[in-house]
Amino acid sequence: MKLTVPTEQLDSFLQAAIARAPMKFWWVIGGVIALLLLASAIGWLLGRRKPGAVIDNLNARIRAWWVMVAVLVACFVLGKVATLVLYGLLSFFALREFVTLTPTRRGDHFSLCLCFYVAIPLQYWLIGTDWYGLFVMCIPVYGFLLLPAVSALSGDTEQFLERNTKIQWALMLTVYCLSHAPALMLLRIPGYEGQNLMLLFYLLLVVQLSDVLQYVFGKLFGKHLLAPQVSPSKTVEGLVGGGLAAAGIGAALWWITPFTPLQSALLSLLIVLCGFLGGLALSAVKRSLGAKDWGEMIEGHGGILDRLDSVVFAAPVFFHVVRYGFQ
Repeated sequence: MKLTVPTEQLDSFLQAAIARAPMKFWWVIGGVIALLLLASAIGWLLGRRKPGAVIDNLNARIRAWWVMVAVLVACFVLGKVATLVLYGLLSFFALREFVTLTPTRRGDHFSLCLCFYVAIPLQYWLIGTDWYGLFVMCIPVYGFLLLPAVSALSGDTEQFLERNTKIQWALMLTVYCLSHAPALMLLRIPGYEGQNLMLLFYLLLVVQLSDVLQYVFGKLFGKHLLAPQVSPSKTVEGLVGGGLAAAGIGAALWWITPFTPLQSALLSLLIVLCGFLGGLALSAVKRSLGAKDWGEMIEGHGGILDRLDSVVFAAPVFFHVVRYGFQ
């Protein structure tokens, strides 16, 4: 039996979904698409004139950005449920990448099942039901107490503390911290009702632009390495130049937020700093495990966690600062 959806119903659904997004959202998306078109044109020209592995990697990254932007736009248009499903999947794949690189034992399997199949859906369900009180304490309190107890029931005590610490930190980063990005939809900011998805877009845009601009400034002007043993590509010049440029763009986007231009600039600087620390910390984890990337899921970028390392540090700080300062 074949199920069909009437074209008229599908069109009306899409029109209603598109209408829900604020007009300023489409202005920002138009700017992002213009930047991607420019980057694609530059990548194509460089590929014709100076073909090589570096240019191929650049074009692979640009193609991946097109896909990521398309997915984000679809979620913003479809609304809250689609956004939560997307972030639930991102948490799942990021947790899988973390667990894949960090060795586990048979005694950890039940704890890992709880992380994947209980903690992830529960955390995002709490956001969907606007249950802030339990959302902020479920994993760091109940999850952290339950996981080592469950692991102890297996009777495997070899490297018990180290194994459980890895699982707890993986859950904290990939689920709890990351879930604070869509949790921005929980906020009730006076005069900003119905626009919270723009805050999420603002956070992601500043974080990702900061990563890109720090890399560009580092390549163009970088001379002083920040932590060569952890990340040979991070430089003082890249952090300062790229960070200030990203903060300037964030300040210029104040009109899509409930912030003043000065508040937007300060919050952008906070996002940049937290994102930088996240990238540095997770780079140190990768180096300690002898890995270059967390995975290979995104062409040219590595794994999901390679793209989210800055977000997992910036999202919870941004969420709580905005909640206590503006709600």
